[in-house]
Amino acid sequence: MSDRFVSAARILQAGVQDRAFPGAAVEVGRHDGIVWRHGFGRHSYEPDAEPVRLDTIFDLASLTKVVATTTAIVRLVEAGQLVLATPVRELIPDWTGADRAHVTVRHLLDHSSGLTAWLPLFRDCEGRREFEHAIATLPLEYEPGTRSVYSDLGFILLAFIIEDIVAKPLRACFGEIASRLFLSQDQSAEDVLLFNPPVDLRSRIAPTEVDSWRGRLLRGEVHDENAWALGGAAGHAGLFGSAPALGRFARAWLRAWRGLDDWPATPELVRDFTARGGTPGSSRALGWDTMLPSSSCGHLMSRLAFGHTGFTGASLWIDPEAGLYVVLLTNRVHPTRENERITPLRPAFHDAVMEALGSPA
Repeated sequence: MSDRFVSAARILQAGVQDRAFPGAAVEVGRHDGIVWRHGFGRHSYEPDAEPVRLDTIFDLASLTKVVATTTAIVRLVEAGQLVLATPVRELIPDWTGADRAHVTVRHLLDHSSGLTAWLPLFRDCEGRREFEHAIATLPLEYEPGTRSVYSDLGFILLAFIIEDIVAKPLRACFGEIASRLFLSQDQSAEDVLLFNPPVDLRSRIAPTEVDSWRGRLLRGEVHDENAWALGGAAGHAGLFGSAPALGRFARAWLRAWRGLDDWPATPELVRDFTARGGTPGSSRALGWDTMLPSSSCGHLMSRLAFGHTGFTGASLWIDPEAGLYVVLLTNRVHPTRENERITPLRPAFHDAVMEALGSPA
C-alpha cells in the first residue's frame, strides 16, 4: 500500500474496528490507470469470514441509478432513440392527469418529477405491470420542476422506458453495456458488474442484512425490497460489482468528460449529464449528484465533481477537474440497516484521499 494513502487507510481500518462496516474495498485512479486499491476487513463479523479482497463483490444499491440506468439513457440519447424533453405520458400509458402532463424524462432523471421518494410497493406489487401502474397513478408530492426529491420511483419508471425502447429487459441491456466496457479494457476475473449474480459467485459476495421480512441473511440477493419484487434487476437498485469493475466504469466517464474518448457518449453529452441542473435548491444533475461540501465526497473535490452513493454503503465520485475518481464499497448494512456509523467516515475518507494526491482545500 502506498505510504501517501496511510491516513485514508487508517480511516477505513477504524471503520472496521468501530463496526461501521465489516469490510471495504477501495480504488482510486485517474483516466489512464489506477493509483491505489486495497481491501479492508472481512465479509462479515464472523471470525472465520473471508477477508475482503479486490475481487470481493458488493451489492451496489443505488449506484445502479448511474452505472446502469443513467448510462443506458445517455447511450439512447446519443443514438437519437430518446429525447430528454419527451413527456412521460407518451412513454408510460398510465401517466395521465393535468398535474403531470408536462413531466418529462429529464424530470425523472434529475428527481424533480413530483414523485415521492420511496414507498414499500413490494408489499402489494410484483412485476413490472403492477409497479408501473402503482407509480404512474400516485398523487404527486409537489409541483414538478419546482424542487428535487430524490426518488427511487422515478428510476423504476426510467428502466421501464429503456426496456420498451430497446425491446429487451434491463438486465440484458446492461449486459451489453458491461461487455462494451470490459471489451475495451481487457476484463479480468476481478471485474464483476451484473444483476442477479449466479450461485458460483456467492462465496465472493459480501453479505448485507439479516432481513426479517424475507427471513434470511441476504448474500448475492438484492438488498432493496422493491428491486427484489421486480426480479432483482430494477432501475434504482440491483447491480452487484467489485471495486476494479467500478474503477473501469469511472475511467470511461472520466475519459469521456475530458474529451479523451466518446464512450459512453460524446464529451458534450457527458458534461451535460454531469452538470448541476436548474432545479431550485438541488445539487442533482441527470442521474448523478454533484459536489456539495456537506456531501459524502468531503470538502476538497472541485465544483465539477459528480458521483452517487448507495444505501448498502457504496459510493463513487469522479472529479474531472482534478482528473481522478474514488470508488468506496462497503456492506455497512450488515447485519442491520440501522447502522449509520459510516456517515462521518465517508467525507473524512475522501478528504484524506484528496490530501494524499496533493489537492488543495
